[in-house]
Amino acid sequence: MQVGRWNHQSSNSGSSSRPSGKRFSRSFGSHQNAPASRGENRFPSGRSARGGYGSKSSFSSRGRAPARRGGFGVFGETEAEISKFMNKTVVTTEEPVFVPEHKFSDFDINSHLKKNIEARHYVSPTPIQDKAIPHALLGQDVVGLAATGTGKTAAFLIPLIDKVMKQKGERVLIMAPTRELAVQIEKELAGFARGLGFRGMVAVGGANISPQISQLKHDPAFVIGTPGRLKDLMERRALVLTGFGTVVLDEADRMLDMGFIDDMRTILSKMRKERHTLFFSATMGKDIQKLIGDFLDQPVIISVKTRDTPSSVDQDIVRIPRGKDKFDVLAEMLKDREFSKVLVFGRTKFGVEKLAKALSRLHIHAESIHGNKTQGARQRALETFKAGKVSVLVATDVAARGIDIPAVSHVINYDLPSTYEDYIHRIGRTGRAALKGKALTFVQGR
Repeated sequence: MQVGRWNHQSSNSGSSSRPSGKRFSRSFGSHQNAPASRGENRFPSGRSARGGYGSKSSFSSRGRAPARRGGFGVFGETEAEISKFMNKTVVTTEEPVFVPEHKFSDFDINSHLKKNIEARHYVSPTPIQDKAIPHALLGQDVVGLAATGTGKTAAFLIPLIDKVMKQKGERVLIMAPTRELAVQIEKELAGFARGLGFRGMVAVGGANISPQISQLKHDPAFVIGTPGRLKDLMERRALVLTGFGTVVLDEADRMLDMGFIDDMRTILSKMRKERHTLFFSATMGKDIQKLIGDFLDQPVIISVKTRDTPSSVDQDIVRIPRGKDKFDVLAEMLKDREFSKVLVFGRTKFGVEKLAKALSRLHIHAESIHGNKTQGARQRALETFKAGKVSVLVATDVAARGIDIPAVSHVINYDLPSTYEDYIHRIGRTGRAALKGKALTFVQGR
């Protein structure tokens, strides 16, 4: 597929109307009319609660643009913002190659843990791992600022597994913004800690709380959860935090953006004042700085961000002319074989579910992930997509952070993100592990 602006070209010459994947050049229009709400609980603008998808104009999101940020706005309403969705990966100079100061074998950690790391084919640390692990091993508070997909999970799990091995009775609390990220962290933990004789557990909403309460009775060394469920377990007195000497806040900026600030503060206030705190975020806003000042003790601040968006992702827009149904454009694109493993982002739970069903009716096999699904259903959808049993996963921003899905060929922003930071995290799901990826953002005409 040629890199460049996309232009849907209808054909009257007898050739197929399916895109070739090689030439969607030039533009589709100039402006995206925004959805009605930044939250997941409202219907997109231009739709009624009874409207069905798959019909003409049903995905058009027509209507007046909402107010910005504080009024549930979106990012991408102006041409200046739209330009940020276009970033070709054609470069004339190579980016400098990172040379780590350490190898994993150099770290003063448990020998069995080293063998587990080696078994997972970890040799040289990523920048955040190379810089953060030595300080975490010394027990220092760490603030790690790094873009998505840079290996932050191993940067805190490796030193903390070693800590649990060396300090009898040490327990670790890990807070994450989404169920999927919490589950993924636990899977990473299981791999690194194989055969070391301790356990971890996941405490998230959308799943039966009774088994989680039962697991907590065994005093797991690692408790990994979302703030809302952790607070619920505390209120039920199933989770007592006075025994935890270490806490990790992963994707802290996303937790703040999702409205977990009060829950986070409540949870941290119940822990020992003298504790070891590791804090990871992609951005450093005023709320993040305040949280760091309130709960970390002389932290080492490590920033390995080199650019907002990864150079491995080719970014462009799909301009959709006024009167054209963007669902038709999406469906046509997805029939092209180049779109082999596609993550499509929508803004509302309702819209995401309907979009996945509408695509499936066209024999474009799709699954969905959003907040109205149970944890089990979300996990099954994710695993089905990872395994290649479906080619399209339609998701709200619950899938934008920390989810490692191998070999995603394309990220499509069917609906505009709320902020530029959300955009960065969305497109970070492709172009991972030395692979190239493509990100396309739908921009609807006036």
